[in-house]
Amino acid sequence: MENENPYLHYVKKMAQTFRDGQSLPLGEINKPKAVKINKSAPKVLILAPHPDDECVMGALPLRLLREAGSEVITLPITLGSNPARKVEREKELALACEWIGFKLQSIKEGGLERITPESREMDPFHWEKAVIALRDSLDQIKPDMLFLPNATDWNRTHLGVHLLTKDALIQLDSFSTTLVETEFWGQTQDPNLMVESSMQEVADLVAALSHHRGEVERNPFHLRLPAWMQDNVRRGAEVVGGQGGNAPDFDFATLYKLSRWDQSKQYLLWNKGKVLFHKETGESKIVEQLS
Repeated sequence: MENENPYLHYVKKMAQTFRDGQSLPLGEINKPKAVKINKSAPKVLILAPHPDDECVMGALPLRLLREAGSEVITLPITLGSNPARKVEREKELALACEWIGFKLQSIKEGGLERITPESREMDPFHWEKAVIALRDSLDQIKPDMLFLPNATDWNRTHLGVHLLTKDALIQLDSFSTTLVETEFWGQTQDPNLMVESSMQEVADLVAALSHHRGEVERNPFHLRLPAWMQDNVRRGAEVVGGQGGNAPDFDFATLYKLSRWDQSKQYLLWNKGKVLFHKETGESKIVEQLS
């Protein structure tokens, strides 16, 4: 039509791409090539509030695995709130981690229960047992980089895992690590790192996430992950790069907040934000860029 809005076709293509994605397989996809672990690379631990969060939080861990040879371990704090789904969700998690190349470790058989701010307030005995379980896991694994939800990530379990992590760290007097706060349901208020992902990495994160069949069948958020990562470029250009800054010339990114935990105190790493370009478009020495 002569007066048709030229952006209508653009929007229709985006909607059609999502619909086309609904016919793609859930799991049962050829695995990426395995990566050899470099024992001198930073050890990464992802504290996943639920099975599937390891993929949503996983852009930077995946790059550390593939570019530096980091060992990436997923520690699921809970297996979800539905008792009837816990066994299945644990199996889905194992499939997703095995596919993407992350190792899997258990904090407790069946996961922890009632990890929420309300539980911390109302049931201190239950909460302290959970703190001890996480404290002992951290002390055993001794990660160089620890991924956890940010303090405003909306979901009650995500918020609970943030509080649980801080309480556990306080009990480890000599423990030092780099904290990496993540976001999904609620934005980090002051992120200081924007991490570019390649198209292949985004596709692999979506494919790994598709193994969580029960979750993505009720809400196909794996198909919306690329759009979320595109929007992170818009937001990251301003909140990480500086207000009024130009957006970087890449398509997908994840925002994080990095700080240093040392001797029971937390310190910001940098005075301003950083953009971690992909090795195909910028610096390739990923560990040095994060120091």
